Amino acid sequence: MIKKIGISLIVLLVIAQFFRPDKNESGYETVVAFESETSPSPEIKAMLRANCYDCHSAQTQYPWYAAITPVSYWLADHIEHGKGHFDVSVWDTYTNKKKDHKLEELIEMVEDKTMPLDSYTWIHGDLSEEDAQKLIDWAKKVRSTLK
Repeated sequence: MIKKIGISLIVLLVIAQFFRPDKNESGYETVVAFESETSPSPEIKAMLRANCYDCHSAQTQYPWYAAITPVSYWLADHIEHGKGHFDVSVWDTYTNKKKDHKLEELIEMVEDKTMPLDSYTWIHGDLSEEDAQKLIDWAKKVRSTLK
């Protein structure tokens, strides 16, 4: 009985590999408006690309394990959730008030160390204290220009 269940699960896992969610890969051009308006330094831009854009823009650099179902669905859910909170690809559609609020949330979450998510940092690495502070300082500077 256990053998039949095990074989059935393996067969289901193999079949599941043929069904994956759509990828979030529109490219870096989707962040042009955000980067143009916020003017991140090359260092900040690199931090954003390494730690934020995968889940908060229309371009995700997928790791190798994203090709494995059910991990692909888990990642798709994270990306959808992340973009639901803050999507730099649609930055130009936000009002200044909303932009200010999103940057305020970014600052709070980086200060509280709730962003990037633990599930992301386990594999990709976390922001150093120094990098986190640089990101916070940049976001505060951008907020001051929106008022």
